Amino acid sequence: MKRIVRLVVQVFSLFILVSSCVKNNPDPSWLEVNEWQLNSNIALSGLEGELTERITNAKVYIDDELIGIFEVPFRIPILNAGSVNVKVYPVVINNGISATKKVYPFLNYYEIDAELIQNESLVINPVTDYKSFTNFWIEDFEDINNAIESDGSSLATLQLSNENLSSFNGNFCGKVVLNENDTTWVANTTEQLAIQKGTECYLEIDYLITNDLYTGLLYVTPDATINNVNIRLNGQEPENAVWKKIYIELKELISSSPNNSQFLQTFSAFLDEDQTEGLIYIDNIKVLWY
Repeated sequence: MKRIVRLVVQVFSLFILVSSCVKNNPDPSWLEVNEWQLNSNIALSGLEGELTERITNAKVYIDDELIGIFEVPFRIPILNAGSVNVKVYPVVINNGISATKKVYPFLNYYEIDAELIQNESLVINPVTDYKSFTNFWIEDFEDINNAIESDGSSLATLQLSNENLSSFNGNFCGKVVLNENDTTWVANTTEQLAIQKGTECYLEIDYLITNDLYTGLLYVTPDATINNVNIRLNGQEPENAVWKKIYIELKELISSSPNNSQFLQTFSAFLDEDQTEGLIYIDNIKVLWY
């Protein structure tokens, strides 16, 4: 509730600020920023996988002065006029928490030198791409030998599926069916990743689910393995289920791991209470770090 109240206050404050700006300056320039477009980076030669995105906001600087963070698309008044430098940074919802926005560290900002004219709009169509020094681990289910294996305690299994595909899915996605016999799915990626503490690191995943799904990180050391459940993805009503995307920050989990750990991404799901079936579709799983 406090988070909702704080968000309402922030939106109201922005409305007051914009209204005051226009009232006190009846002839402002206007900045109009449309939705983001994610392009491939030629330097990565396709290593970034499918270009799916959910870049919801933009952080705007004019002549290196912070203007604010705004949900795209937007149109805001600007007091400046004349030649300016505009930088627009891609901002995502961090860990699926709508009130938590963060400049995504793996994407380049968009920059343009332009002219602001009073009573006219400068329209920007921002584009971005992954930074060329980003490391990727990707599972897109386009190979029959996918890199996710079920744990010994798992009753359900993951299979390749061509159901419920969207334009970004390619030919296949991963599918898990939970029911009254196969009530649990516990799995992990098979390649151990050596990621240094303090490193920027995220999990990206596209998903369509009618049952709760948990993501986590498994610490692998010479002496033990330690599983850390991290973020829960909420199941959707079957009749309204659509593909979504989430950006999950892993930096803190990695920083708190034992020294010399390597890491596996984990997934777990348990048939939701009072349900007879739960469906899990996942695709374009990416672990990114630098």
